[in-house]
Amino acid sequence: MQNEDLISQAQTGDSFAQGELVRQWYPRIYNFAYKYFGKADLAQEAAQQTFIAMHHKINQLNDCSKFKSWIYTIVTNICRQESRKGKRHRWLSFDQLLPQNDDGNSPDWEVSIPNENNPEQTYLQGELGDILTKCLQQLSKDQREVLIMKEYEGLKFREIAEALSVSENTVKSRLYYAFSHMRKLLAKENITEKSLRYEN
Repeated sequence: MQNEDLISQAQTGDSFAQGELVRQWYPRIYNFAYKYFGKADLAQEAAQQTFIAMHHKINQLNDCSKFKSWIYTIVTNICRQESRKGKRHRWLSFDQLLPQNDDGNSPDWEVSIPNENNPEQTYLQGELGDILTKCLQQLSKDQREVLIMKEYEGLKFREIAEALSVSENTVKSRLYYAFSHMRKLLAKENITEKSLRYEN
């Protein structure tokens, strides 16, 4: 069954179709929330709330082709609500910031492959992770959302714009400033491309 057909079936109250949508989309929605919060329990809670909302609101979706941006709108709003509750979050690890290949792995030139037999490299990777965590806490919510959606979830600029109810130019601008801000923050910590390419 095509995704749009599945959505149409779910809108009729078909429990199998709704369950299938949850099965297909749960990993992506959970991953978005996990990158947003950096904590598994908050990510799980946000994902569960997202699909509860999907169940109650799916009849409000007029265009099934826009399901992706619609579901990301829901999870983004839920994550924002949780953030406003003042919960403390542990941010992304070093590896998670780097853009991913289609196979889900970081490009070779961007991060060294961990070597369990190299304690020095393991230590340095841990140090970089701590520094990156500190830098990420200084990114704005708007920049973090766009960075996750584009670099990790693979959404198109149009889809991000729809999910966040902003223009595509605003999305591009936020992404530009997210990377620009991160480069400056990392530079202050003396983290350069050479640092990211630690040789065995």
